[in-house]
Amino acid sequence: MAESILFITVRSSALIFLLWIVGGMIFIALLAMIYRQVVQRRQLEKELKEIEKMLQTNVEYEFVLKAMRLATWHVEPNMRSVSFDNDFRESNDNYTPEAGTNIDDWIKHLLPSDQSRVKKALDDICKGKTDIFYQQYQVKSAIPGKTYWEESYATIVDRDSDGAPTKIVGASMRVDERKEMESALILARNKAEESDRLKTAFLANMGHEIRTPLNAIVGFADLLPVVQDENDRNQIISEIQQNNQKLLRIVGGLVSMAEIEAGARSLAMAAVDLNPMFKEIAEFYQPSTDVPIITHMPQEEMLVHTDQAVLREIVDNLIQNAIKFTTNGTITLGYDINGDQIRIWVSDTGKGIAKQDQERIFERFVKLDEFVPGTGLGLSVVKSHVMNLGGTLGVESELGEGAKFWVLLPLK
Repeated sequence: MAESILFITVRSSALIFLLWIVGGMIFIALLAMIYRQVVQRRQLEKELKEIEKMLQTNVEYEFVLKAMRLATWHVEPNMRSVSFDNDFRESNDNYTPEAGTNIDDWIKHLLPSDQSRVKKALDDICKGKTDIFYQQYQVKSAIPGKTYWEESYATIVDRDSDGAPTKIVGASMRVDERKEMESALILARNKAEESDRLKTAFLANMGHEIRTPLNAIVGFADLLPVVQDENDRNQIISEIQQNNQKLLRIVGGLVSMAEIEAGARSLAMAAVDLNPMFKEIAEFYQPSTDVPIITHMPQEEMLVHTDQAVLREIVDNLIQNAIKFTTNGTITLGYDINGDQIRIWVSDTGKGIAKQDQERIFERFVKLDEFVPGTGLGLSVVKSHVMNLGGTLGVESELGEGAKFWVLLPLK
């Protein structure tokens, strides 16, 4: 009996110990599971934060692309293919190649003048000869017959074990406005340089232009007291008067240009009859040329609301210009009605003007023939006066067939 009780006691103790061991193991397993859950939770929270950060970065990245109006793309050098990833370029006529388009096929959409240069630059970066690709080129638009300017940057982002490029990423943007601005700046610079050259030539020429009539006036004035013959005296007086008029015209042109530049001349608008003005101008200039000056006045009276002094100066300069370049034939001063405008014109049978010079002759200091006397200011004065009167002007001419300068002014 005692032995049985002892056996049961020992057995119970072993069972309790075993239960303690099992319980301890279960407790440790629970602790491990709880720890693992905490670690996984922390890892998950970390990954969620990374995802949120990536999403935020992508939003910012997309915002930058949109703000900069960029298109992003990548090139696989081994496949020689290009694929566009994002395209936020302005306008709707952009050329966007399909994913995996061969580089050579993409280059065919550039203007022929740019193709070889851009192809070489891409080949160099694909072969690892350079790390950076940068080019400006013109692309054939999606709209037939049109092109646009584009600027592209690219760099190598991945290489194989041998150092050969395996991935190239790039970005492109349209630069039409910048190119237009560059062209305008280049044109402005060229005009400024040309104006400076012409101004220098003008100053050098002006001394000669003023000195020639002045020397004639002084020389003939010195001869006048010693000449007794009446005919000779009259001839000398006529020469003095003619050169005096030349000098006055030169000084008058300079004064007019100075007033225009300073904006110091105001318009005095009034009704002006062109017929008597044209007759007076033709009679005044006829003695200075052997070419007949004809007037074309289709109406008995032609009233125009304008500034008489300014209009007279316009016609004076046009007539003087025709006289300088016409040695035979005729010079005609006339007008025609064109709706609510009047077209005043001076035509001649002189040497004519080449097509490429028909715009620049209205610029200051421009002289097409350096051997013909003149300051190069007359037609620029005409242009400024016509614009102040709210009109337009132009010239119709063929080289060797004369010229017809016209001014279109409002009647009222």
